[in-house]
Amino acid sequence: MSKTSKLIKSPKRFFADAYYKRIGAWFLGKEFVAIVAAPFVLAIFYYLFFAAERYVSESIISVKQANDAPSSTSGLAAIVGISSNSKEDTLYLREYIHSLDMLKLLEQKIDLRNIYSSQKRDFVYRLYDFMLQESFLEYYQSRVSIVFDDMSGLLKVDVEAFDADSAQRVADEILKQSELFVNELSHTMSKKQLEFAEIELKKAESRLSNAKNALLTFQNQYGIFNPIEQAQSQANLALEFESILSKKEAELAALSSYLQNSAPQILTLKSEIAALKQQITKEQKRVAARSQGSTNLLASQYQTLSVEAEFSQELYRLALGAVEQARIESTKQIKYLSVIQRPSKPETAKYPRKIYNLITMLAVLFLLYGITKLIKATIEDHKY
Repeated sequence: MSKTSKLIKSPKRFFADAYYKRIGAWFLGKEFVAIVAAPFVLAIFYYLFFAAERYVSESIISVKQANDAPSSTSGLAAIVGISSNSKEDTLYLREYIHSLDMLKLLEQKIDLRNIYSSQKRDFVYRLYDFMLQESFLEYYQSRVSIVFDDMSGLLKVDVEAFDADSAQRVADEILKQSELFVNELSHTMSKKQLEFAEIELKKAESRLSNAKNALLTFQNQYGIFNPIEQAQSQANLALEFESILSKKEAELAALSSYLQNSAPQILTLKSEIAALKQQITKEQKRVAARSQGSTNLLASQYQTLSVEAEFSQELYRLALGAVEQARIESTKQIKYLSVIQRPSKPETAKYPRKIYNLITMLAVLFLLYGITKLIKATIEDHKY
């Protein structure tokens, strides 16, 4: 029977047969089998017979500083109370957990390679013995997920393993090594601060010693303890003699008004006045000689040396206080690892999410198949 006769007898049946044939050809075509059916069947086969359960141990940690102050925060960190220094240290810790150093420590402490290579069934997620260091590091980083919460400054560390005990064991060791890293970071900083303070103290001590020695050498060389004070005392002494002379001359004038010049009191006063004048002349000559000579130069040199000694003494005092402060700080735990949640022991496997993965895969495969058919139809249209 021809197509025309079929269409005349039963048009609905004709279009239904054509529709189902088209749908069947669409689902049984080579493109559909290659792009959708075969990969989806392989995925089902993998999840049924090969995919191993993966358990996740979760922990939440952060790095805190004992001397955090509000002045060290700014912007959003200040609003939520997060120190910028603590945030930076937490980010350093995140990089350390994913570092090669951490991997080597885990390999040394708990034989990490054996933990991940002991599972032989799951050929996709297992660790192979022939993997080199770089590949092992990438594998380790894919099994340890670290999420930093910028609002709270916390690190959420998720560790995958093929059984719950191994997941918790790896997470515990990561936490232990993280604590050692933070403590070492804190002690290293304190040690460097103390070493710097001690070096500055030695410099200040040497400077003070040199300043004192220079001042003592100057005093011994010229036999003068303090030329400025000595010059002042000599000037004061001359003024004192002049004051006494004035009193004696007034006394002589008073006695001369009723005594003769040959009186013993008059003669005694005249001798004292003459001696005072002679002494005043000597003192004035000394002061004049020193003012014209090197006294000013000696006073200038002494003042310079004295100021240097006082300044060195103050520097030494400040350096000594800095050393004591650094020693006190070195005994404190400046930075510490704050553990919000210790590594948990999972009771159920978190991965693989088989149903979710299969549905997602099927959707992607259908999308890829549709794009392929669209490209193929476009090419065929352009042929004519």
